Amino acid sequence: MLIFLLAYLGGMLTIFSPCVLPVLPFIFARSGQSFRRSSLPVLIGMAATFTVLASLAAVGGAWLVALNQYGRYAALALLLVLGLALLFPALSERMMRPFVALGGRLQARADQQASIQGSLLLGVAVGFLWAPCAGPILGLVLAGAALQGANLHSAFLLLAFAAGAATSLGLALLAGGRVFAMMKRGLGAEEWLRRGLGVLVVAGVIVIALGWDTRFLAQFTFLSTANTEQKLIANLAQPAKPKQALRIAPEVQGATQWLNSPPLQLSELRGKVVMVDFWTYSCINCLRTLPYLKAWDEKYRAQGLVIIGVHAPEFAFEKDERNVRKAVAELGIKYPVAMDNDFAIWNAYQNEYWPAHYLIDAQGRVREQHFGEGKYAETEQAIMGLLQEANGGKAAGDGALVAVQGEGATAASSGDYGRSPETYLGYAKLAHLVSPEALKSDAVQHYSTPQTLKRNDWALEGDWLVAEQVAVLHGKRGAISYRFYGRDLHLVLGTQSGQPLRYKVTLDGKAPADAHGSDIDAQGRGMITEQRLYQLIRLPGELGEHVFRIEFFDSGAEGYAFTFG
Repeated sequence: MLIFLLAYLGGMLTIFSPCVLPVLPFIFARSGQSFRRSSLPVLIGMAATFTVLASLAAVGGAWLVALNQYGRYAALALLLVLGLALLFPALSERMMRPFVALGGRLQARADQQASIQGSLLLGVAVGFLWAPCAGPILGLVLAGAALQGANLHSAFLLLAFAAGAATSLGLALLAGGRVFAMMKRGLGAEEWLRRGLGVLVVAGVIVIALGWDTRFLAQFTFLSTANTEQKLIANLAQPAKPKQALRIAPEVQGATQWLNSPPLQLSELRGKVVMVDFWTYSCINCLRTLPYLKAWDEKYRAQGLVIIGVHAPEFAFEKDERNVRKAVAELGIKYPVAMDNDFAIWNAYQNEYWPAHYLIDAQGRVREQHFGEGKYAETEQAIMGLLQEANGGKAAGDGALVAVQGEGATAASSGDYGRSPETYLGYAKLAHLVSPEALKSDAVQHYSTPQTLKRNDWALEGDWLVAEQVAVLHGKRGAISYRFYGRDLHLVLGTQSGQPLRYKVTLDGKAPADAHGSDIDAQGRGMITEQRLYQLIRLPGELGEHVFRIEFFDSGAEGYAFTFG
């Protein structure tokens, strides 16, 4: 029930999101009418439309994106007509005639029926406009629905989110109605209010049509609810162990390829202790756990420990067997790795995190599980305990914990949770892009960097094509700037042509010197040779706030995501 509460609270917060603000005039335009016959149908139509669109978005393809866009165009046209009707009484009267005629057979209830139907239609239009407003909580719900497929659980989660939004909008309507009533009684300004609302509606249509609702309003960080939503996620959505502490581990079937081993089955590994580790090779949190996994494999393999790395890709290039095979070799991974490109094993375990460890005893039962980095001592002690059980009471190892020291991207995190968040460059999870030009999805656009950047803001410079997962440079020169707080800065990069591409990094306008990461030199020079995570900054002292800039000198450079340590 906790995730449903989280979804409901996230929906309530949506009313404060920048992309919702231009829609509010359409809602308040109904506040002077009956809540049951006018406002309530608007909310029902909006919530139903959002739930259907979001459910389809979780399992649909590119055709749905086009369908939703056409729906937005139709909604904008409808709301533009509504705004003009508020401005011009004659137009409003003409618009109502079809609704009055529609209720002809009901005679006395004709006006009431027309009002309800019109309000429902308005709610559908608002739902089309509101659906794309996705903060971190809605992103969490949609990501889970997309991975697990269409089911009642994901549908009810989306409905809970829509119900939260409808609740906050309903409260705004009730409060707005009282405010408007007071203004009418005190000033006799009914006509002025109606025309003023008309101006706001028309202005809102223009704002949305030009994309200013997400580009301009998003610049005002005090309007953003992302931080609040992220705190809710952190406080309320902590992963918990299942109520049934001992469950038989699902099989590791459905892998598209096995590396370092023939296909394995857990049923054939009875008597051994198995650790199933979900990871992907561009995930910084996964890379930081690898030194421990490799050390455990080396120390306890002979005593019956089998580690199975389940590689579940986040980006499209991580599905390529050659890329994964190369990463496994370069990272020095010797235990079996199952490429889970179809997320068959991921779904069997109902997993939701990178990295995630499931520790399975000699009888095939899940005895321990852990999500994310950390708790290495507790995990190793659990490994030793299960090995002792499996080996008839014989102690595992020498009783001492492994001592590891990661290097480069595998080095341990600073542990400061105030560091900048993971930031994606593709439009699917885009946030904090502050280039003043309007974003053009899947099309080349020239972008520039503003004079100043606030913490966690980033900007593109040059001609870039921003796709769903990646931003691709389409000019010979281009750059990305980011004001970050942290110790380490990593960037997932790639080369579209497969040819090496040059880049140079600066920190606060200067060469990084002793703050350079493992993938650049002290002058900030580096080369993109493959699609992977690159460590670009490693501050030698305390964490701090700095302006990072990476300049590319060849077309075809790809940027996927920033991560920080």
